[in-house]
Amino acid sequence: MLLPSRTSEGPETLAEYQARGGYEGLRRLRDTDDPTGLIDEVETAGLRGRGGAAFPTARKWRLAAAATSAQKHVVANGGEHEPGSDKDRHLVEHHAHAVLEGLLLAGLATGATKGWIYLIEDMTGPRQSAERAVQEAEAAGLLPFPVEVRCGPTTYVAGEETAALNAIEGQPAKPRKKPPFPGEAGLFGEPTTVNNVETFAHVAWIARHGADAFAAVGTAESKGTLLVTLPTELQNPGVHEVPFGTTYRELLDEVGGGVRDDREVRAVLPAMSCGFLLAEHFDTPIAYETLADKNTSPGCGGIRLVLTDTDVVALTIEIAEFFMREQCGQCPPCRMETNQFVHILGAVQAGKGPGYDDKLTKLAAFTRKKGQCSLIEMAAAPVLSAVALFAEDFAAAAGPGANGGDDA
Repeated sequence: MLLPSRTSEGPETLAEYQARGGYEGLRRLRDTDDPTGLIDEVETAGLRGRGGAAFPTARKWRLAAAATSAQKHVVANGGEHEPGSDKDRHLVEHHAHAVLEGLLLAGLATGATKGWIYLIEDMTGPRQSAERAVQEAEAAGLLPFPVEVRCGPTTYVAGEETAALNAIEGQPAKPRKKPPFPGEAGLFGEPTTVNNVETFAHVAWIARHGADAFAAVGTAESKGTLLVTLPTELQNPGVHEVPFGTTYRELLDEVGGGVRDDREVRAVLPAMSCGFLLAEHFDTPIAYETLADKNTSPGCGGIRLVLTDTDVVALTIEIAEFFMREQCGQCPPCRMETNQFVHILGAVQAGKGPGYDDKLTKLAAFTRKKGQCSLIEMAAAPVLSAVALFAEDFAAAAGPGANGGDDA
């Protein structure tokens, strides 16, 4: 749907995109008297955000569409900086016109007067591709409003939607307190619709093929396809598109081609900010509703593997250190949680005995929802999941402990 078979590896040109029906949906919407009808179409399609939070796209659009303002904005957020996920980079670099068309469609539906494609500073290829797509579309008379490409700093938090707005404004790329939500007061205090670049590419497909065609793919509550990034341990690594309802076993064995050597997969981490899924559950369909029962989610699709020789404690510390390093520093509970996670897990690795699981659980419960963004919950999910699902690994690392874990 989003990733067509192509003979060239370079960015898809305007001519190539139009040859497969690109901008047909935009032309039809510009010819209608009421472009807000697209919001109903997106709702019927069941499209949810692909940035990881899975928020219903139409609900977000309605907030901005209902706002009264002379100026409104629409932002395609490609601020991807999560280790293991390359899907936004790949999509913008190779299929920028699909992202741009989706952004333009959303802008017309919500009444936007300015569009922005937001990337990260180290995304050289995607930035060049996005700028070229905007130039081509402008020269072809396809832009109903101006679109600008802006880049934020190379930090994880800079990809959060309100941090992206701050970066576009020239402010530090740190999350804002909500409410108000961007649809009410976003860029420069004006109503703003922010969606992940993959979400907008799906919008372009829906506008061209219809809501029913999109909703026919996937599961009852998880519609369409999603982009996943498979790791280098598999025969076919990289970005792939799969329909919701695909199982992780199918993803690893059929799409990924299996592990390169004779190691077995003990578990997968669907994305760094999610819980682990054990091998015994690999036949679970990939969907928001099915994975919620397993205390995880599809996330942004950046797959990591736990193999037979993986040091699970070391992997969990690596993840915890990432969140400690990448938290922006403005929320004391987040600073405390991410730093203490690393400290407690380090004590486990040093063999300082039991007590770590209770400390981690209480710390996560105390800090829950006390930050200006969801990083607190994102940092806690893989840590608590690892301690619960790999209890024997952690107990073996911690050892009996002469002091009962008091030094942890």
